[in-house]
Amino acid sequence: MEKKNLDWENIGFVYRETDKRYVSHYKDGQWDEGALISDSNIVLNECAGIFQYCQEVFEGLKAYTTEDGSIVTFRPDQNAERMMNSAVGLEMPAFPKERFLDAVDQVVRANEAWVPPYGSGASLYIRPYMFASGSVIGVKPADEYQFRVLCTPVGPYFKGGAKPISICVSDFDRAAPRGTGHIKAGLNYAMSMHAGMEAHRKGFDENMFLDPGSRRYVEETGGANFLFVTKDGEVVTPKSDSILPSITRRSLIYVAEHYLGIKVTERPVELAELGDFTECGVCGTAAVVSPVGKVVDHGKEICFPSGMEKMGPVIQKLYDTLTGIQMGRIEAPEGWIRKIK
Repeated sequence: MEKKNLDWENIGFVYRETDKRYVSHYKDGQWDEGALISDSNIVLNECAGIFQYCQEVFEGLKAYTTEDGSIVTFRPDQNAERMMNSAVGLEMPAFPKERFLDAVDQVVRANEAWVPPYGSGASLYIRPYMFASGSVIGVKPADEYQFRVLCTPVGPYFKGGAKPISICVSDFDRAAPRGTGHIKAGLNYAMSMHAGMEAHRKGFDENMFLDPGSRRYVEETGGANFLFVTKDGEVVTPKSDSILPSITRRSLIYVAEHYLGIKVTERPVELAELGDFTECGVCGTAAVVSPVGKVVDHGKEICFPSGMEKMGPVIQKLYDTLTGIQMGRIEAPEGWIRKIK
């Protein structure tokens, strides 16, 4: 199939409407068969549950053209399972795993012309999402829902390479104790936006949110998990029930242990110990790993020895290995790569 005539290396990380998307409706206690459609618009009743009480969950993953010309997705089964868990947390009907995987496959195949070529640095971003479409006025779960999958080609999250970012310790809390911090729902991201814009207005790239109970421990940014590296080369990731279980972080941990022979520890990380680490990064689907050069705690600068010019050596190895697996240059663990074409 002939590719779309785009300047693939300069398309940016923005939404472009593609040819097809998938939709399935939940009504009378069951999901319908679902279908690919051309219309990108959604028509809903003014009293739909998504508008009234924010019942919505979503996922994010990518399709890639690999070195041998195949089109693949990376660990979509993990996205399916996480979305099912998120739905349960918001009293929504879970969309079955196998149907989730099939829907993603259908959308990628139907939009093959939009999948960027190998070597461009771009990928096809896939957004499965589900929301309450049934009308509801009392505070309760809706009776009807829609599951949808859209896709859009995106360029590298960091054009010209991932330069270390600066982060400030936020005065805001991202999630309540025993709340919804572990659920991938739009409401959590909405809660982080004001804090994020406040950080930008102060000249920072991101926030570091602390645990809302004691405000002693590092949790995550508005949309990414933290990784730290000790002087001995050990990778440390914060542990908390409020942190979103990142598939990228889980994958990087496996890569560190099984590909690079690096010890990984998941434990509570105190803000007071940040100065003991040599490297810091934040990880997620969009950027894989973004290096952090410094954290500013109310005027006190905590600078990592890796500096503000480039990734530290350990995080660079993690990034290179995981992207190598995604692009087909390095053999993947069994089940990580789902070949679509």
